Amino acid sequence: MSSKNQSKGGMTLANRITILRILAVPVFILMLMYYTMGLARGQAQELHRIVALIIFLAAAATDALDGYLARSRDEITHLGKILDPLADKALLLSALIILTRPSLPTPEPHIPIWFTVLVISRDVVLILGAAVIHAVAGTVVVKPRMVGKIATFFQMVAVAWVLSQGGAGLFAFWVGTAGFFTFVSGIWYLFDGLRQLEKHSSVPRPDATARS
Repeated sequence: MSSKNQSKGGMTLANRITILRILAVPVFILMLMYYTMGLARGQAQELHRIVALIIFLAAAATDALDGYLARSRDEITHLGKILDPLADKALLLSALIILTRPSLPTPEPHIPIWFTVLVISRDVVLILGAAVIHAVAGTVVVKPRMVGKIATFFQMVAVAWVLSQGGAGLFAFWVGTAGFFTFVSGIWYLFDGLRQLEKHSSVPRPDATARS
């Protein structure tokens, strides 16, 4: 079944759902921008916030759905491995950036600047690290870690909590937990990358073997 799906270019049901999530991101950004601009003018439209929240929750739910479909239908493809984290990052980073703008009266509670900087910094480090590993070793092996999935879950909870205008007390727990797992996952992936570099450096090169 897997080879059949690969021959179709990887356009499985799970990947189609992931693509829908990506297409929903611009609509989410538009609704959120309209809402925050309305806040700045003192004329915020609650409909914009509610639509943004619905899109965000639907995208979060389909994130779990497409992963389940890919595993249960034996339709895990290379395309899906690329699109799934891309959809997550596009949704989360756009939400964090817009909701952290200090010049606007963002919804209360609001996303703290340190949290957005932490999430973006971790992703930038991971991208740069992957580029370095690819340049040195030629290939990059990305192993999804449970701690990374937990970090993404709590990041989504924190954003959804802001969009739903939940209480500030419990929000401190959500954002603190998300920040902790985001930091730990970044360190974990960093060690994974270092192990790949060490493994590559320990493999004897053909020219060195020939000279010996």
